[in-house]
Amino acid sequence: MKRVGVIGGGQLAWMMADAAEKLGLELVIQTPSEHDPAVSIAQEIVFAPVDDARATEILAKKCDFITFENEFVNLQALSLLAQQGVCFRPRLEALAPLLDKYHQRCYLRDLGLPVPQFFALDEAENLKSKIEYLGFPAVLKSRRHGYDGQGTFIIQDFATLEQKLTLNQSLFLLEEFVPFERELAIIAARSVEGEIVTYPVVETQQEQQVCRRVIAPAQITLNQVAEIQAIAHTLLNSLEVVGIFGIELFLGADGKILVNEIAPRTHNSGHFSLDACETSQFEQHLRAVCGLPLGNPALQCAGAVMVNLLGYENSHSDYQSQRQQIAEIPQAHLHWYGKTESRPGRKLGHVTVLLDNQNRESGSAYALGVGAAIAHTIESIWYPR
Repeated sequence: MKRVGVIGGGQLAWMMADAAEKLGLELVIQTPSEHDPAVSIAQEIVFAPVDDARATEILAKKCDFITFENEFVNLQALSLLAQQGVCFRPRLEALAPLLDKYHQRCYLRDLGLPVPQFFALDEAENLKSKIEYLGFPAVLKSRRHGYDGQGTFIIQDFATLEQKLTLNQSLFLLEEFVPFERELAIIAARSVEGEIVTYPVVETQQEQQVCRRVIAPAQITLNQVAEIQAIAHTLLNSLEVVGIFGIELFLGADGKILVNEIAPRTHNSGHFSLDACETSQFEQHLRAVCGLPLGNPALQCAGAVMVNLLGYENSHSDYQSQRQQIAEIPQAHLHWYGKTESRPGRKLGHVTVLLDNQNRESGSAYALGVGAAIAHTIESIWYPR
């Protein structure tokens, strides 16, 4: 029985549990808190922060491969373990250009992939001339450790930009604001042998930079699907990735596609695959990491809508009444992460509703229309009026 070490113990690691059992694998988790979701499903736990490389050395002695649930790791410290023969999948060299968002942008641009205009901010640069080139509004992003809208700011004028830079000690990236028609994402996996499979392109709907809903499949043209799949192939092959990556994209009003961000791990935009696809993103990731053949990523239904259940208050409630009502929606699959504390914007769970095969000929337009109605029903139950 192979053992997979996972750095990080949040819901992404927790959702690997069923796949690990199906594949006959054991999960060993490195995570800081006994309250983290994956603690309940792990065969063994190393309690330590995710960037503690000495703890990862202990983790490595307990498993065959190590993978990542998040990217808040210390690559420099981990590289010493890799030199000693510890097997990281994806390999550390695949993560190195991605963890800093400015380096990530540069890497994508140098690969010839389409990205928004951007530049790094440091004190020596002439800010005024750079911002005149981009114009307002602009997007300011922390180069490290930003997620779910944290560390991302829409900037409307120069005074606000100066204020943000004065108040924050972080390194920042500044990029053009893209007036997109919609946001898209694709989950792609690459095996040890270099085989790549991609999941259906989905539409992601964000509010305050946090993903609220995912509609699968996205209502886009076949040419746009092919272009996004080609971006995924180029990126994963260039990095020689082993495992799953999430790729977030913008679709402009002119039909042009731009790459927004890369998540070098399982991703929120792929949660629908747990219930809607033959092989979930979590099983696919473990298959890749363990050198097993990749599974079929195809939808098993006409489409699906995934809605995140986000915290809207500071509370220790388990929201049993709302969860029960949502679970009674036909074809609904509710996943509750077992977090002990709610706070505004925190991901507490998600629900995926499968759409009927009898409407398959209507395809993504049907998914979008029905998906919006289902999402409204779920959110009217979940959020207080």
